[in-house]
Order: sequence, then C-alpha cells, then structure tokens
Amino acid sequence: MLDDRKLAVLRAIVEDYVSTNEPVGSKSLVDRHNLDVSPATIRNDMAVLEELGYIVQPHTSAGRVPTDLGYRLFVDRLSGVRPFSPAERRAIETFLAGAYDLDDVVMRTVRLLAQLTRQVAVVQYPSLTRSAIRHIEIVPLADRRLLLVLITDTGRVEQRTVDLPGQIADDAITQLRAVLNACLDGRKLADVASAVAELPERVSPPDRPNAAAVFSVIVETLVERNDERVVVGGAANLTAADFSRGLHEVLEALEEQVVLMRLLGESGDQAAVTVRIGSENEVHGLRSTSMVTTGYGAGEQALARLGVLGPTRMDYPTAMGAVRAVARYVGQILAES
Repeated sequence: MLDDRKLAVLRAIVEDYVSTNEPVGSKSLVDRHNLDVSPATIRNDMAVLEELGYIVQPHTSAGRVPTDLGYRLFVDRLSGVRPFSPAERRAIETFLAGAYDLDDVVMRTVRLLAQLTRQVAVVQYPSLTRSAIRHIEIVPLADRRLLLVLITDTGRVEQRTVDLPGQIADDAITQLRAVLNACLDGRKLADVASAVAELPERVSPPDRPNAAAVFSVIVETLVERNDERVVVGGAANLTAADFSRGLHEVLEALEEQVVLMRLLGESGDQAAVTVRIGSENEVHGLRSTSMVTTGYGAGEQALARLGVLGPTRMDYPTAMGAVRAVARYVGQILAES
C-alpha cells in the first residue's frame, strides 16, 4: 500500500506527463506542485513507485513517465470525473437536441465527443433487438410496390420497399396498416416473428398474398438481419497523439466493426463508466491506447454504448466526464423522441 505522499507524487507525475508529454523529474514536481518535501524525498518516493511498476524511466538521466499500472491506479483512486460547468452542459444539450432523427443524433454525438475530448469518438447504434415498435407506416409507390416505414421506440427508422405479387387497393393498404399497428405496436423486436405469424388470419383472404409479402419484409428486416453498427469520428485527432510506430495498427483496428463492437460490449455494468488502459485491451493493435466507454439509452435500459479512444497519455477526468455527460443527454433525447 502506498502512503498519501507517494500517491500525491504519482498523481502529479500523471498530470504533468499528460499535460507536457515530457518525462517528469523530481525538481519539476517540487516547482509545480505544493508537496512540502525536498527534492531528495521526492526522488526516494519516485524510486519506490518505479520499483512497484507505477512509473518508468524511458532512458538514463530522464525523468519518469507513468506505466499502464500507474494510469490504472490514477483512474481508480486518484482522479475524479471532471464535472462540466452549467454553460458546457447547456451547450451539449442544445447541440444534441437539434437532431431530427436517430442518424443525426448518432452523428452529432460522434462529433461532440471528439470535440470535447480531442480523442477518437466511437458510438454504437441502438441494437434493433433491444428496441420495440412504435409505429409502422405503409406508403404506396406503384400498383405493385409499397414503402414500408418502421419506427422504433429508440427513434430508429427502417425503410424498405416491398414488391407485391398483385395490385393492392387503397382500402386494403389502410386495413393492413391498421392490423400491423394494432398487433405490433409496443412489441419488442425479438418477439415480432411470432406475432407476425398470427397476422394472416386478420387479413381478408383476397389480400393475404400481398400482406404476406409485407410480413416477410418485416421479418427479414427485424429478425434475420444483424444490424449492429458503430460510427467513428475524430480520427484526425490520432495524428496529434503519441502513438509513434503504432498508429497504423490503431487505424487498422478502428476499421473493423467487429473489433469495435467487442470493445464497446465488454462491460457488465452498462451504466458505469469503464476505462480500459493499454495492455488491458485484448486487441493487440490497441495496446498503446485507452478506451473510456459507458452505456446510453432511454430510461434505465442501456440500448447501446459510446466512448472515446486515445493514447494512454489521456486526460482521463475530462474524457470520463464527457462520456458520462453526453451519454446522459443522448438517453434523454431518446426517451423523449
């Protein structure tokens, strides 16, 4: 166990290194921080921290830099989540509230997180399987073609064209629309397949072939397709980070949706802010990075996750505060939509 003074020294090293990107020496710690001890005492404390693996000396005569273990201790015990000012919170809320649909919400969230943290923002679309149907609209396009519009309770909109085996009258479209909304409104998408199987009996026999085509598209759209998507923004911020020769590997990892989904989905507590530092990442190409994530959704249910990815030399309090604040406002928007 480290005493309070050594913890204060570690905190100062992390904060100075994040700020300057330069190894931190004992003299600079005395000059910049009110530690009330001599440089010799600071050097002794740094020696202990180095022996325990919390800091390391990059080369002889240099100062010290934090290790992944040092960052972990800093995040777990030494740092707090930086609270946003009322003005900052209003700016976040105003920016996100201007979105007109789910796609716009996701894109605004990505841009906002990247701007607030100067890191790469990663936002997962709400999973269709966790959503419920809010409304289904049917729009005639031609004698034998319809546009099926499905809106979920998370604000997601799915549009599909349906080719029909025969012509369909306006009154048949009205009846089919009424049947779909009466039977499927509020249904979890995971339960749609069984509900759709019972719908043909509610449609008049002459209209059943056309109705069957519509029902088939609904099932294909909501049940059979795995539409887990992740949007990435702010990749240009990586060029200012200290990845040295690892930048290419980081960019390659960011191109893989499966990798991003795994990173975002590895937390048991959807509401908590999760921080993975350096070697804690299972993906080899991301061992030089840290990722800060949390869940977002309507009410108490987390529908998806969002976060930021950057170098281990990250401003963790700001990143954690931004991720938590943005997730809260996105959840409010989805609940109100």
